[in-house]
Amino acid sequence: MNLIKAFLIYFLTMSAAWAAPGAHGPNGEHLDVPAGGHVHSDAGPRIDTFTESFELVGHLQDGELSMLIDRYETNEPVLNGMLEVEFNGLKAPAKFHADHGDYAVDDANLLKELAKPGKHSLLFTLTVGEESDLLEGTLEVTGNEDAHGADDAHGPKFSLRNWAFGGVLLAIVLVAIVILMLRRKSNSGK
Repeated sequence: MNLIKAFLIYFLTMSAAWAAPGAHGPNGEHLDVPAGGHVHSDAGPRIDTFTESFELVGHLQDGELSMLIDRYETNEPVLNGMLEVEFNGLKAPAKFHADHGDYAVDDANLLKELAKPGKHSLLFTLTVGEESDLLEGTLEVTGNEDAHGADDAHGPKFSLRNWAFGGVLLAIVLVAIVILMLRRKSNSGK
């Protein structure tokens, strides 16, 4: 009976750990992200560009174009700059989020155009103190992305591999129960 209790405790703790990756908090933040950190998944359309001075990596997801900017030579984050994004005559300022260290554009008109499938040439105007730079890059949207990203489901993903893993664990538990019952029966019969 102790073995059954041990398996029950094991399964209860494993099911909580299994569902935890990708879980979201009350404000939609990822609970598996380090405190104060912001992780961009590779689920949505992505843009990478750089100049001699700066490097920009952006993702189109969750109703915004989110960008991280670093100094090219040192990878030092560029914080509190001014960033403007231009696409097909549409311009929108990016707001700096101090809590995530990223810049985000949430302009509905620009995002509506960027969400359309195709290759979108973007121009970024960055001003940091006395420095300014223009960065150009291409954002490719295939049309296969959903609003939140394919790899960012709200809850556990039940792929064939996960079902097979669960089936194997269930078989182990059933075999252990049968063995215990057979041992008890043979011990009580002697």
